[in-house]
Amino acid sequence: MAESLIYRELGGPSRRYWSLLALLAIPLALAAASYFYIEHHGHIVTSMDNQIVWGMPHVFAVFLVIAATGALNIAMAASVFGKAVYRPVAPLSALVSLALLVGGLALLMLDLGRSDRMIVAITKLNPASLFARRVIFYDGFMASVGVYLWFLLERRMNRYIKPAAIVAFLWQLLLITTTGLEFGFNFRAAYDSVLYAPMFIAFSSAYGAAVLILVLLAVCRWEDRPVSEALLHRLKNWLGISVGASLFFALLFLGTKYELVRSRDVARFMLFDGGVYTVLLWLGQLAIGGVVPLALLLRSQLSRAALAAACGLVVLGGLAQMYVTLIGGQAYPQILFPGLVETSSFFDGEIHPYTPSLVEVLLGLGAVALAGAIIAIALRALAFLPERLDPAAGPQA
Repeated sequence: MAESLIYRELGGPSRRYWSLLALLAIPLALAAASYFYIEHHGHIVTSMDNQIVWGMPHVFAVFLVIAATGALNIAMAASVFGKAVYRPVAPLSALVSLALLVGGLALLMLDLGRSDRMIVAITKLNPASLFARRVIFYDGFMASVGVYLWFLLERRMNRYIKPAAIVAFLWQLLLITTTGLEFGFNFRAAYDSVLYAPMFIAFSSAYGAAVLILVLLAVCRWEDRPVSEALLHRLKNWLGISVGASLFFALLFLGTKYELVRSRDVARFMLFDGGVYTVLLWLGQLAIGGVVPLALLLRSQLSRAALAAACGLVVLGGLAQMYVTLIGGQAYPQILFPGLVETSSFFDGEIHPYTPSLVEVLLGLGAVALAGAIIAIALRALAFLPERLDPAAGPQA
């Protein structure tokens, strides 16, 4: 990192900082109450059942995990690919990545119903299961990013930054690829496509960049830290490319689903006949999360307020995309015997209804608040950002 950069903890009035933590404590407390309520009464108090086993908590959790891998991209651009303009925000990039992942994983554990049984999955790992192997992928990603962040913050370890960054980059790629393949290898008709791997890589870059830019703008506004327009312009372009790639792969996925005879019915369901899922696909994922922010980001001059709005739209579109993928994919009836008709009392051929319960939504919002609290506390305790992010801080070619 440039020697002229002086990193400093988050400042500002203590009363305002404690007010922020108190505000974040509200959804955390509600999420804790929701968890104990579900733990006591069982999943019967949620809208999940034998058909919809991944509910609203998984929508938030998977979004946070995907955004976590993408938030690290900025740091990898600086440390692996030598893009010096991103070096000042590399520690923040790694911090946001870890915070989002912790929030997502905490939500996944709390949504198990018997979260105390998680120790069984760790001690009796089934290596043949992609779901079980993801425990290793998560742990490896957190460890590699943690070591990389330590090397960034400890000057004595700065000479080892690039090797640590390469390990973190490879593990990041492994994690997001397997997350996509977790759906791509699923036999449900709405999934069953290897396009999920590159599509999730594009999604992660867009969602992670959007969250990171929002955090950066909030921190700089919090205590009026100068930030260069050149850096924001680079981040804007990065987000624009990522959103464009996300739109491309989403349309490619839907197009291939429609062209293949075996999956045309599920594509028609998603595109035209899916009710709330069709609305969320067109209005949420493609319009609000894709076309509108891309139109904003393609402008040569973009105010910070407009950039923040574009990031917010990408996040909302990402949540809509996760809802369509997770809930819509399960709501569509399973095709157990292609070409044949089966009958039973288990909702054969029926679109399964699902309306998120309040406790599920509160759990999801609690995970977001947990990630935000981790970022706020870490920024106050350690120096993750330079005092200045403008040309006055030194050359950033």
